[in-house]
Amino acid sequence: MNLKTIKSVCLSCFALLIIFYPLKTDALSHDWVAVPKSQYGEQLWDKSSIQKNQDGSIRVFSKFLPNSTTEITTDILYTMDIDCSKNYFRDVAVGAKEFNEFKNKDSEWKDPNGDKLILGVIDQVCTFGNTLDAS
Repeated sequence: MNLKTIKSVCLSCFALLIIFYPLKTDALSHDWVAVPKSQYGEQLWDKSSIQKNQDGSIRVFSKFLPNSTTEITTDILYTMDIDCSKNYFRDVAVGAKEFNEFKNKDSEWKDPNGDKLILGVIDQVCTFGNTLDAS
């Protein structure tokens, strides 16, 4: 076999691999919105993930980016429900590498207790959710 034939065979195999084994991509592209930072880090929520729950609360993806990251303090991904009428939230699931890695089965509604980042998410998500209702 000559070099040209080997290159052609390798290129064909590579093309078939790409066609039949596509790269993993997110089903949704994220549209991250940041809330005002705090001394601990930054919180973002995903505008494209918002959905209304049957009980009227809003479900949204959120992520926390700590100011300093180590093996212990990495970005944390949350799936959270927000009750706009009470300004309460609950973490439905948490993850480090992807959303919903660890489901929180006994998730209870919580008061943000002055947490600036959570209050920012609640405020922005509820405001954005109201604009969706109006349209």
